[in-house]
Amino acid sequence: MPRFVVVGAGVHGLSTAWHLARRTGDGSQVLVLDKTGVAAGASGVACGIVRNNYFQPAMRELMAHSVASWESDPDAFSYHSVGYLQVAPEKMRADVERIHAEQQAIGYDSELVVGERECTAYLRRLFADWRAPGIEVVLHEKRGGYANNTAAIAGLAAKARAAGVEIRTGVRVTGLDLDRGSGAVNAVRTDHGTIGCEQLVVAVGPWIRDLWEMLDLPELVDVTGRDGVVHPGRRMWTYLALQEGTLGVDPHTFRTNDGALPPVVHVDSDQPLHDEDGRLVSDEMWGIYYKPDFAFGGVQGGAAPLPVPGPAADVAIDPYGPASPEFRVGAGFVRMWTAALAHCHARFAGARHHYRDVPSGGIGAFTPDSFPVFDTFRDNAYVIADSNHGFKMLGVGELVAGELLGERSALLEPFRFARYRTGELHPVSNSPFPWS
Repeated sequence: MPRFVVVGAGVHGLSTAWHLARRTGDGSQVLVLDKTGVAAGASGVACGIVRNNYFQPAMRELMAHSVASWESDPDAFSYHSVGYLQVAPEKMRADVERIHAEQQAIGYDSELVVGERECTAYLRRLFADWRAPGIEVVLHEKRGGYANNTAAIAGLAAKARAAGVEIRTGVRVTGLDLDRGSGAVNAVRTDHGTIGCEQLVVAVGPWIRDLWEMLDLPELVDVTGRDGVVHPGRRMWTYLALQEGTLGVDPHTFRTNDGALPPVVHVDSDQPLHDEDGRLVSDEMWGIYYKPDFAFGGVQGGAAPLPVPGPAADVAIDPYGPASPEFRVGAGFVRMWTAALAHCHARFAGARHHYRDVPSGGIGAFTPDSFPVFDTFRDNAYVIADSNHGFKMLGVGELVAGELLGERSALLEPFRFARYRTGELHPVSNSPFPWS
């Protein structure tokens, strides 16, 4: 019987398994199960952005740890340390200034630019064709960047296997045997038989709803707000369709003025947005992110996610990770995202016809406050529920492995399930993105 059974062969499951094997010196104690294969779920369609850019101090500190994890072996993780650029209007200036100040406090290298004239000049030193108006603050993180999704997870799987971890693919978990007295997990039932375990690790991305139910945990939770007001009966899992895609142009066409790969660019704007036909797309706050990506074969990125209709129980999840077809991006996203690219860069004017429909993003399972839950349930079931912050959080597996071996992590402490009862929630920024 393996000591540790890890469900999910994505970024969190494989990272945790690898670090458990390293720490114990015996990878044979660690078994990873996945119903399809390595990187077959959300990790395999992730945009791959790695950033520290969070308004929440706890997220920022956790991400600084994860950025260092990516930097530890960029070749194995197919990681490109190009930096991250946040571009925002006056409404977000105070938020961005706070992020910068707190990044400096933890020694995270970034540069702040304030004022429309100064921001425009800074951006044009990077991109001669920059033309978005109304930008009042720029935060340029000199670390961070992006990783090629499937290549990164393949590298992680190779490290786990080299440490002796067994990864069984094509094995679907169908249930859990819970001890009638303590409630602890005695065994994992699969379509290939029952596997006893001492410790279960749940790292299944958007499939968390199903394992949560197997653990007999509540579908609805009461959430105490930061103001002390209790909001009863909130759904534990809400599904959002991630709006991402690829502009099928040569990735080399999006470089900086000196020919280098650019930082990942994230733009939030309150300016009216029009498409290439001159029609109004949005007169409300909007945001996009983008980067040249040779794995995707173009300029790849996305925009804010959209709610999936109906309760979580009705959400159908494609076995390969993306949302079911009815939830995938459509003409609305394509029109908005390509219009926003052209709003920012003259080089993308009239480029909507280059859009290519390739799998990216999928759907995400979000917690009541849209931030992760890392905690132990049923005595011996460790749940990694990333609330769609997942791929960039490579370092979480190292911290979880430490906790499973008796070392409580201060970085994970702000993400316990108990915060919904105590009201110790994370602060919320003015960004249109639920994860910022």
